[in-house]
Amino acid sequence: MKFDLVACKKFGRCALSKITSQSYNSSSNDLLTPNSSSNDIRILLGILTLPDQYHHRHFLRLIYGTQFPVGAKVDVKFVFCNLTKEDQNVLVSLEIMHYDDIIILNCNENMDKGKTYAYFSSLPDMVNSSDGPYPPYHYVLKADDDTYFRLKALIESLSPLPREDLYYGFGSPCSSMDPFVHYMSGMGYLVSWDIVEWIRDSDIPKNNVEGPEDKIFGDWLQKGHKAKNRFNAKWSMYDYPEPRTKCTHELWPGTVAIHRLKNQEKWIHTLKYFNVTQNLKPSKLYHISFFLKKKILY
Repeated sequence: MKFDLVACKKFGRCALSKITSQSYNSSSNDLLTPNSSSNDIRILLGILTLPDQYHHRHFLRLIYGTQFPVGAKVDVKFVFCNLTKEDQNVLVSLEIMHYDDIIILNCNENMDKGKTYAYFSSLPDMVNSSDGPYPPYHYVLKADDDTYFRLKALIESLSPLPREDLYYGFGSPCSSMDPFVHYMSGMGYLVSWDIVEWIRDSDIPKNNVEGPEDKIFGDWLQKGHKAKNRFNAKWSMYDYPEPRTKCTHELWPGTVAIHRLKNQEKWIHTLKYFNVTQNLKPSKLYHISFFLKKKILY
């Protein structure tokens, strides 16, 4: 299978190095083959959030628990630092017992003082298993809890891309389409498993953990000469249309991710646009009508 330039143009801009036709030979075990579970892409989607955000976690479980992408296994986990209150100990423990979708890092809660490093560097020891496949995930994604990922579109955009030395996201600054200019926005970015292991092992990330987490992450890769394969998913990833900035975009069907969904109205407007309830089955047990409002809720 050759590298899919059509998909590349549809979903964003690619910058791939050292790729030959042999790398994408149809017999390779690293390819995604439709309807073949043995070649499914394995992705860990880690949503960085806070322990007290119980209601928002339940909401996001509805959002991701009703998406069933074909050709991929996507594990959604909620990620935060050490618990600090008695009610957190009880309520988070109940969540883990019921959902088993939480990762608690050994750190003090923070945004730009090492939480992202703790997330990526802890994963190899957490999820590697002699009984499971290697790598346990082809890709690891870090996402904000105000970002909505459409998993089917994400998988389609990833399927033609390399599974090694890959860095994927919304390239910064907003005006640039060059994935090598700076770094991928913190709204949500993804790297291949080999980069996750490098983050654990290298002194470069370990000695540079404080600062804007997305920028610092890009600095690590630059200093370590990593991520020679990059994919700028702009404008399939973007900020919510309002308030308008250079990073915003109108909602459109080719969307992979939308950022800055800061309130319920923005979430509902987005979910209605993508018709996420279209598979609701009719039943005598309920009656639900969906009304189209002329006024768009920003």
